Amino acid sequence: MCGFPCVRSSVKPSCRSTGVWIHRYRKQLVRSISGPFLENIVSHVRKLELISRDEVSQIQEAGLLCEKVRIVIDILAGKGTLGSETLQAFIKATNSQLYLVITLYDPMVQKHVEVLQSRYGTWMEQGLLSEKLSLDRLNSLLLVEGLSDLQQKEHDVMQIEATKGTVRQSAKPITLEKLLQPVTRVSMPPRILLTVGVAGIGKSTLLSLFIHRWVKGEIYPDVSFVLPFTFWELNTYEKLSAERLVRSAFPHMAESGHVFNGTARVLLIFDGLDEFKPTLDFSDTMACTDPKKEVPVDNLITNIIRGNLFPDASVWLTSRPTAAAQIPGGLVDRMTEIRGFTKEEIQDFLNQLFQDGELSSRVWSHLNSSKVFNVMCYMPCTCWIVGSTLGYLLRSGTQDGQGLPKTWTELYSYFFKMVAEGDLQTKDKEPLRFEQAFGNSRKLMANLGKLAFYGLIKRKYTFYEQDITAYGIDLPSLQGSLGSRVLVKEDSPVCTVYYFAHLTLQEYLAATFYYTAAKRAIFDLFTENGMSWPKIGFQNHFKNALQRAQQSKDGQLDIFVRFLSGLLSPHVVKPLSGLLLLARDEHSGYRGPAISLLQGCLSTGTVSLRTVNVVHCLQELQHVELARTVEESLRNGSLAGKFTSVTCSVLAYLLQVSEECTEETNLSNCLNYSIVKSLLPQLLYCNNLSTGTVSLRTVNVVHCLQELQHVELARTVEESLRNGSLAGKFTSVTCSVLAYLLQVSEECTEETNLSNCLNYSIVKSLLPQLLYCNNLRLENNNFKDDVMDLLGSLLSAKDCHIQKISLAENSIGNKGAKAIGRSLMVNRSLTALDLAENSIGNKGAKAIGRSLMVNRSLTALDLHSNNIGPKGAKALADAVKINQGLVSLNLQNNFIGEEGAKAAAEILQSNRNLCTLHLQKNSIGPEGVKRIAEALKNNRSLKELMLSSNQLGDKGAIALAKALKQNHSLTALDLQSNSISNKGVTALTEALKHNRGLIDLNLRENSIGVEGAKAIANALRENGTLRNLDLTANLLHDEGAKAIAGAVKVNRSLTSLHLQWNFIKSNAAKALAQALQSNSSLQSLDLQENSIGDEGMVALADALKTNTALTMLYLQGVSAGVMGAIALADALRVNKTLHTLDLRGNSIGMEGAKAMSNALKINDTLRSLKDKHPVSQDPL
Repeated sequence: MCGFPCVRSSVKPSCRSTGVWIHRYRKQLVRSISGPFLENIVSHVRKLELISRDEVSQIQEAGLLCEKVRIVIDILAGKGTLGSETLQAFIKATNSQLYLVITLYDPMVQKHVEVLQSRYGTWMEQGLLSEKLSLDRLNSLLLVEGLSDLQQKEHDVMQIEATKGTVRQSAKPITLEKLLQPVTRVSMPPRILLTVGVAGIGKSTLLSLFIHRWVKGEIYPDVSFVLPFTFWELNTYEKLSAERLVRSAFPHMAESGHVFNGTARVLLIFDGLDEFKPTLDFSDTMACTDPKKEVPVDNLITNIIRGNLFPDASVWLTSRPTAAAQIPGGLVDRMTEIRGFTKEEIQDFLNQLFQDGELSSRVWSHLNSSKVFNVMCYMPCTCWIVGSTLGYLLRSGTQDGQGLPKTWTELYSYFFKMVAEGDLQTKDKEPLRFEQAFGNSRKLMANLGKLAFYGLIKRKYTFYEQDITAYGIDLPSLQGSLGSRVLVKEDSPVCTVYYFAHLTLQEYLAATFYYTAAKRAIFDLFTENGMSWPKIGFQNHFKNALQRAQQSKDGQLDIFVRFLSGLLSPHVVKPLSGLLLLARDEHSGYRGPAISLLQGCLSTGTVSLRTVNVVHCLQELQHVELARTVEESLRNGSLAGKFTSVTCSVLAYLLQVSEECTEETNLSNCLNYSIVKSLLPQLLYCNNLSTGTVSLRTVNVVHCLQELQHVELARTVEESLRNGSLAGKFTSVTCSVLAYLLQVSEECTEETNLSNCLNYSIVKSLLPQLLYCNNLRLENNNFKDDVMDLLGSLLSAKDCHIQKISLAENSIGNKGAKAIGRSLMVNRSLTALDLAENSIGNKGAKAIGRSLMVNRSLTALDLHSNNIGPKGAKALADAVKINQGLVSLNLQNNFIGEEGAKAAAEILQSNRNLCTLHLQKNSIGPEGVKRIAEALKNNRSLKELMLSSNQLGDKGAIALAKALKQNHSLTALDLQSNSISNKGVTALTEALKHNRGLIDLNLRENSIGVEGAKAIANALRENGTLRNLDLTANLLHDEGAKAIAGAVKVNRSLTSLHLQWNFIKSNAAKALAQALQSNSSLQSLDLQENSIGDEGMVALADALKTNTALTMLYLQGVSAGVMGAIALADALRVNKTLHTLDLRGNSIGMEGAKAMSNALKINDTLRSLKDKHPVSQDPL
């Protein structure tokens, strides 16, 4: 999709009569061929000598990708029909998807590019803020692991103030070019991408830039369609299908099948989740896979995110952080943040905003002196508001440098005065007179304030034309300076929408409405219909607003109440005198009671961002005495003994806004645990923290002992940990040493075995260190629900590094399973979970199932022996049908029955990634396995299916045989102990003659008999893929074993054969020995517990003298004596391949043992010899 004017190729295209295909699709080829694929094309045509070395050099020297593609096309077009047909055939054979895009979908792609060009072609000229200088900022995002607690729970402004606009230390940069690419060569590209950023940071601008660059062909030429949507557009629909979603926004895409079937690479973009009216509920949404089905819009979005709709498309969402928390972390493959302005970028922005360098310097000087404004200029939109207002004041001469605004309310009041006058230019201009400037502005501002307030309390940030007119606003009036600069209009094919240029502008206007309305209102203003208990007087309304702000869990009203407090300051009267109906000195009557109410909020005994915001309110109100007193005490180090809840809140405020406090925070000789705990969020962002004392925590004590070379403690605990003998040894000292080891020991981190030794208090004390273990084994600890809650919180932590956790044999019930399930909804590190041999039951299975609908990281789940019945199996199946990340599922030894087997079959019909399924000992029966067999006919992902001890019988075996004739992807099948006779085996062996995928077949402990053995032998003569065959305990007798031996003679694929417990005697052993003399593939032969005697062992020994393939021979309990042992000893003198030999349970005597011992002096390849005599009992 290269739209840049590139330097033309020096190779002249041939006439249109040659190279017809190339000429017809020239534009499509230039736009669609990616860099790696171009390299493949050049390599291919170079081998065919259609391109010379000089021409290859010319291609390599070209700059842009589109120019390189043009040169290749022109060269091949010059070769006539051969060049054109070669390129066409290569693309069609090696990249059929691209071929379809080029030849079939291109007219639609061309039209789509034109549509996006018309919508986004002038993106840099739109909106209030020019983003030209911040393109580098938007071209590089920050890759983050997830949302912090602050981002999930607090107002955008509070987030920036608390972190001072700093970037998270764990964040890594990622460019737009790599955003959709896999992190490593072996990983998958992300499907769900989520970009978060506070209001005004540039999320929509980022998407516009991305689309602008894609349309021009700078990025992702392999993406055929970029489909951008906004959530405010989706608000206009009650129900919507995936197909109508595409067609309503892009009517030119009449045939949108390729969007759904994966033949074209598609990127769906959803901008502004925080503007979406419904709340996304991933726990209770019906799955929808039909793109034509109309569903509620929120259901549509959740199904798209889950992958039920558009499963092959990439999906990119943007949101403010608090709203982004609706999407479970387990569903997000890649999360990024947009960083704000750095100090240098703020300066560059001001230089661009003002042509006057001196004016820019003066504005910057004021920003630098005010931490409050400086931090908030992190947001580009706020930087524009602050910079424009300060420039206006300095330019117009209405303020000198010393009298510029010091609070947000004061600055925003001047901003509205400025836009009402229509002065947003940087050049000098005579200010208008009030009567000219504020003719109609007062009424408009009042109506905008009402719209802003009721939008704010309803969490509504985008407004439609009916909303605008409902609040008495004439649409033509919005074309003036005040309306157009404060309320932004945006059109789309679906609807027209209005939104405030920045969230803080809406909050400020909301405060102005509340301030003016509260003076005369007699009912609660937060109830729009007026039905409430009477509230008379400004003080009651102010108290009501303050209480609601304090009760808000996410700080929704924090900035609103901050502006409301600021409107009581005498300094805001002057700029607002023409815009609001203000009586002279009216604020003086409200100010004192408001200060008392605010100070009362600081005496609650707790410190939180709510109470910190109260201090901000006092500052906005110009009541600075409290902050000044604490700051002075902090400066001279006299805070000791003065700490109250008020002091803590004021100190937390100072740690946010005071440059002096941030640079060096001296809290020496004045802290205790509760004070440190209350100040912790603010202390995190101090540059230099001086506490005056050093607390040697217990882990650090162990570090000190190591420094002193006192290593006995650590060595003792490490040894106990290694051999699993920590049980009963836990003391406070042991816990501290173990915590130390979990920090420093690579061995402990890789596999931490804490089985059979933990309880609640120990787990709690080790929790921070357990976060960083990779493989955590906690088996057989008899954990109760409280421990499971702890482990759930451990797995839910953002810094959790645990990849594998085993909780087997812990008596975990359904409550414990629910705790684990909740953690899986947010955990992104865990890949393997072992809950084997617990008692989670159906309820626990359902809880795990719900989490699997969200979790994307788990690949292996072991639930064997958990009392799970058909209902639990059904819940798990419903989840695994949606979850495409799980690779292995173990449901062994439950009681899922026939109904559970049907559910398992449904998994195999829809899941594309499940490779291993364990269903042993589940009473599935023949009817249940028939369902599974039917599913196997179409399934191509399952590799291992374990069905032992399920009463399948011959009917079940016949059903599986039919499936194996069509399925060539299954590699392992376990049918042990299923009452299969020769009839069932005959069907299976007929399938083996055709099957080319099965590698492992376990038919152990059935009743296949002699006839079944003969059928297997016939199959082995034709089958060339089966490697491991287990026929243990199948009543083969000599005749059946002889038949198998005859097949082994000619078979060249079988590597392992188990024939123990089959009543085999010497004759069959001789036949097997004869087979070994010619067979060159069999590596392991197991004849345990068969009465082959000395005669059979001598025959096998003779075979070993010539056989060079067999490496393992198991002859335990085969009734052999001294003669057989001596024969084997003679063979070992010659044989150089056998490395494992088991002779236990035989009567070889001392003479046989001595012969073996002497042989081993010569043989240097046998590594393990087992027999009852001391001379050779241990592995060698």
